[in-house]
Amino acid sequence: MISLFEASKKFKDKIAIIDNKGSHTYDQLAAHSDSFASLILDGNADLEEMSISFMVNPGFDYVCTQWAIWKAGGIAVPLCLSYPEDALKYAIQNTTSKIIICNVQYEPILLPIVRALDIKLIVLESITLYPSTIKLPIIDGSRNALILFTSGTTNLPKGVPTTHDIIAAQVNVLLDAWKWSDKDSTVCILPLHHVHGIINVLTCSLAIGATLYMPTSFSASYVFDLIQNERINLFMAVPTIYFKLISFWDAASVVEQKIISSSLSKLRLMISGSAALPVSILEKWKLISSHILLERYGMTEIGMAISNPYSGTRKAGYIGMPLPGVAIRLVDENGANVKEEEPGEIQVKGPTVFHGYWNNTKATEESFTSDKWFKTGDMAICKKGYYKILGRTSIDIIKSGGYKLSALEIEEVLRTFEGVLDCAVVGIENEEWGEIVGAAIVGANPIDKELLNHFMRSKMPSYKVPRHYIFIPELPRNAMGKVTKKDVKILFNN
Repeated sequence: MISLFEASKKFKDKIAIIDNKGSHTYDQLAAHSDSFASLILDGNADLEEMSISFMVNPGFDYVCTQWAIWKAGGIAVPLCLSYPEDALKYAIQNTTSKIIICNVQYEPILLPIVRALDIKLIVLESITLYPSTIKLPIIDGSRNALILFTSGTTNLPKGVPTTHDIIAAQVNVLLDAWKWSDKDSTVCILPLHHVHGIINVLTCSLAIGATLYMPTSFSASYVFDLIQNERINLFMAVPTIYFKLISFWDAASVVEQKIISSSLSKLRLMISGSAALPVSILEKWKLISSHILLERYGMTEIGMAISNPYSGTRKAGYIGMPLPGVAIRLVDENGANVKEEEPGEIQVKGPTVFHGYWNNTKATEESFTSDKWFKTGDMAICKKGYYKILGRTSIDIIKSGGYKLSALEIEEVLRTFEGVLDCAVVGIENEEWGEIVGAAIVGANPIDKELLNHFMRSKMPSYKVPRHYIFIPELPRNAMGKVTKKDVKILFNN
């Protein structure tokens, strides 16, 4: 098993991170994080799992801060850079953070919280080396290392603590499954308060000795520039990002399109996750890049659990097969295993799964079975070993007139209608049917509702066809680009 800090000792002079301040070696990363850890310790021998929240821009300083907290014996709590004050205060209070670390630009929004909670604030200009004789503590792998928050699409976000051992297990599974090596180079354009960016991109890259580009924000032109200049050979993003990259390509000249497509074809791997990948985007991206995007499945609580293969058949609309060492089962409402191609809830067990929610015994008990399987709340079917997501049991499974309908299936059909750029399907409460199907549509141009409805009836049974359509300029989304369906439901009530 690869240690998270092993590469910083093995590849001392190699470039680890490239950000808006320049290039930084693994040796610099190790030395600066050691120095900052000594500062955070402030004379103490060990932080002993003290929670420390931080609000730091992507780049060398972000990683130094994360590593320093770990090396000092603390629990890292990365904060979303776009959170309003109330959401930040909730995260800081929920994790009982004793220290907050931030860039200068975030000091004004954090000062009222710091004063109200009477906690320490460390404001970064930049992380520099300073002489220290403090010996850093030896950290046992069973200690908590990181607290991330669930998306909170149906209720208040829950804190998800993961230990050093769990993080190592999550990383090692992916290093093997996706054939990472120290020859790799990638870019992180994902939010760094979420498992996708932190584990799949940042930690995997730095654990194996790869090079990581860390821009402060997403830019399609920046990503394509890296690819055209062969700076990266591995790329991970969410479906929303691929949609933006497709739009950029569509707007380019024929000559530019050919150059971009040729460059994309040279990458060794392209991955999509964090939200369901529409088949229409997968197919368009294949035409543009020659790549069949590798779709995978994971959660904050479990890391990555299921993935399409690196080598082998990648099935459109499917999330793949269980990763090595991860146990998966599908069960019905009574907890019984379902048969092939029958829908059931995904349950997970293994060394990559967290042990329980932060200070929330009730939620923990509700989320695990008596024999310690984690209940994901996601419905799926399994066909010849490949899993296909049907949606969240509470959000994407619509119960209408005795039928259980998959919102994701209906959305895929809607996207094939000319002019539909995006859509979200939800269940709307109805006295007679329990729920009826509603569809929120984002169109390139005004769409004829009657023609759309006729099209849908020609493609699927009438009980699956939306009974209510609304047309909106864009869908509400969270920081990871996931559509927030509780907000979509509200639109039908307006």
